[in-house]
Amino acid sequence: MLLDVHGRQAYCYTGGKPFDAALPVIVLVHGAQNDHSVWALQSRSLAHAGVAVLAPDLPGHGRSAGPALDTVEAMADWLLALLDAAGIERAVLAGHSMGSLIALEAALRAPQRVSGLGLVGTAYPMRVSDALLATARDDEPAAIEMVAGWSHSAWLPRPSTAGPGTSVVNVARRLMQRMAARNPNRLLHTDFAACNAYANGEAAAAAVACPVTFVLGTRDMMTPPRSSALLTGAIGHGKVVKVEAGHAIMAEAPDALRLALLALARSAPP
Repeated sequence: MLLDVHGRQAYCYTGGKPFDAALPVIVLVHGAQNDHSVWALQSRSLAHAGVAVLAPDLPGHGRSAGPALDTVEAMADWLLALLDAAGIERAVLAGHSMGSLIALEAALRAPQRVSGLGLVGTAYPMRVSDALLATARDDEPAAIEMVAGWSHSAWLPRPSTAGPGTSVVNVARRLMQRMAARNPNRLLHTDFAACNAYANGEAAAAAVACPVTFVLGTRDMMTPPRSSALLTGAIGHGKVVKVEAGHAIMAEAPDALRLALLALARSAPP
């Protein structure tokens, strides 16, 4: 599905179903150096369970035109404009990592548009080490190798997960490499710098009144569950779901995440 947002093409995956804004809507927002495909194990299932799914590629990522936006605030404004372009009045916003900050900021800016929040692999502040920022700026291939390894709890998924034997680390690595090839303007550094600079999370969390579900990986090295304490404390009514996974929760705990998002979408007020 192609939309025009701020005069530029925005691509959204709809889970293999025609998008119907009259259904309960969930918008799935990817994280740094990723695109809509990271939600593959959730988007189709949700769409075939009666939920309208919109999984966009952020500007400068995947099939959406650039340039990439360099602040969480700008990405939140873009996300709200995307809702307008798709004819969506209210939606559940679910974001992973950087995407969780975008969803949170969008809820602060337009609370009437957000019926629920799914904050996956989240943290605030979302600090990125000086060494990783510098590597992303000066040697993006090396930074991709670091992030691919650190985002996963194991090189191969457990037999109970989808696609046993598939190298989830290599899948993640290849996706980030494709993003770098499509947008050679230090995309990973742009995304990481936006996460590192975002300073509005506490105020945004304090203002949240809609239903919220946190999905946190117990073996997450990028955003350890303890780093979400400020958000979970500020959003006292939020439901916390902990799964045995690293940062790549969509790949390492696909069913648990799918069920958590489906429950959120179905329980969110219209």
